[in-house]
Amino acid sequence: MNWSFVLSNAITLACIYGTLAIGISLTWSSLGLVNMAFGFIFAFSGYGAWLASVNIAPQPAVVMVAGILTGALGGLIVCLLAFIPIHDKPNFPLRALIATLAISLIGNQALLWYFGPRAKSLPRLFGSWNADIFGVVVTSDKLGASLSAVVLLTLILLWMRSSRRGLEIRAMMMNPHAASIVGIGVRRTGFYVMALTGSLAGLASVLLAQTYYVAPFSGITPMVKGLSIALVGGLGSVPGAVIGAVIIGLNEALTSTLLGGQYVLITQFLLIILVLLVRPRGIAGLLDKAREA
Repeated sequence: MNWSFVLSNAITLACIYGTLAIGISLTWSSLGLVNMAFGFIFAFSGYGAWLASVNIAPQPAVVMVAGILTGALGGLIVCLLAFIPIHDKPNFPLRALIATLAISLIGNQALLWYFGPRAKSLPRLFGSWNADIFGVVVTSDKLGASLSAVVLLTLILLWMRSSRRGLEIRAMMMNPHAASIVGIGVRRTGFYVMALTGSLAGLASVLLAQTYYVAPFSGITPMVKGLSIALVGGLGSVPGAVIGAVIIGLNEALTSTLLGGQYVLITQFLLIILVLLVRPRGIAGLLDKAREA
């Protein structure tokens, strides 16, 4: 077995799906919302990037920025429709789960109606060269996708550590009740969180669509994988999402190489069940305990 190929695939998948999973964890830990509309935001961002490549310029920076901004717009739409109107209602988590799932279904059907069933393809963002890193040959799309995800996540984490809005989001993640008592607005923070996590979904969409395609329902599988990673790592934990992304990415790369791509979801859910049997809160789901206290 070509271990270098498996390892490079695992790292690339971990970076892309981990970006999505961190967005899911941030939304849950700060707003108490499991956003099932991430699949719609993912596909919506892909079409935004495709429209920019066709109508503005097929330049990598233009396509990537368009995908990220479209993802942020999708996050704001979900915030306006599924968070602001119901966040102070009884059984908010369940209501929000159903509302975001409805937005995802309606949004995907709207994309199908407007763009049609034919898949769209994005231009290659990072060229077609290869690089030899410590004896491992890595293609340009894998290296570019991994570096882009790491750079954006680093910038976001630095922003959350240094800016006032970022500190407000961290306060909401640590203790939402105490944060609201000291005057941190839930609605205002919700806009920032949803735009931020939507932009992460937009980046993941662009990075994955340059290899695969853009289609009305192309976000469903990535959303399932992102949610799986968040569950394995522990909902609400960013480090847990990173660990979960590495585990799920390695599992997918190994399963695809040894058994075939059709068995990836089977082994993935078996792995999730195994992890949750040992650690019901996920690998690093300590923040859930703080939320429930």
